Amino acid sequence: MGLRSPRSSLGKFLKVYVRGLLRVLVLATVIISGAWLILRTELNTEEPVIPVCNTDMCTAQPQCSGFWDAFQPTLHVGDLVLVRGVKASAVNAAYPDSDVLVFHAAEQDLQGSEPVITRVVEKEEQNGTTYFRTKADGEGTHKWPEKPDMFECDQWYGGQGNYTLNGMVSEKLLVGRVVFRIPWVGHLAILVGSSALLVVIVLVALWLSVEFAVSRVGKEKQEAEPQQDAERPSKPKGL
Repeated sequence: MGLRSPRSSLGKFLKVYVRGLLRVLVLATVIISGAWLILRTELNTEEPVIPVCNTDMCTAQPQCSGFWDAFQPTLHVGDLVLVRGVKASAVNAAYPDSDVLVFHAAEQDLQGSEPVITRVVEKEEQNGTTYFRTKADGEGTHKWPEKPDMFECDQWYGGQGNYTLNGMVSEKLLVGRVVFRIPWVGHLAILVGSSALLVVIVLVALWLSVEFAVSRVGKEKQEAEPQQDAERPSKPKGL
């Protein structure tokens, strides 16, 4: 039998390659979507996993790097925090042992706002709505666990309806309570947000699919060679 043409081999390679790439992408999508859905259901919040993107909650001195001081109080750039949904009535406001909460930003649309991570200083109820006075641990002169002055607390203004009141934030913007943190891992999520890691993931998927396609074509070629030798007519022996 004749040798395969380069065009035939290339076509077969591309076919196997595309199949491998689709399998990798579909599997990754299913795993990520499934894990996200499970976390949202179990933790009862729409934002169960959030990376810490700034140094507001870090009390390390003289500065917070997010790498070398990852185990100092309290949260650091690059931490990944797990958030559980909580009712306003169940929030602990006994500073300095109060809850660290996550809120939507008041001045932005709720669907596109970046979460704000901060600690409760006190809470009060006005007209049936609970409002929280908050302060990031690393901000101001009195860093956590010192009791802050009123002017050091977060100043919440703007937003729709009664989302804020006298510098306090409404329970309507409450996403949940921070229940666990993982150091360093949040850096990956931050990179995904800037699309850098997303590119890396795509390149890795492409590389894996190419490796799969090359090994598959090579295996099929090895399996085909003995069959071709068996079908090739043998030369007659001399008399």
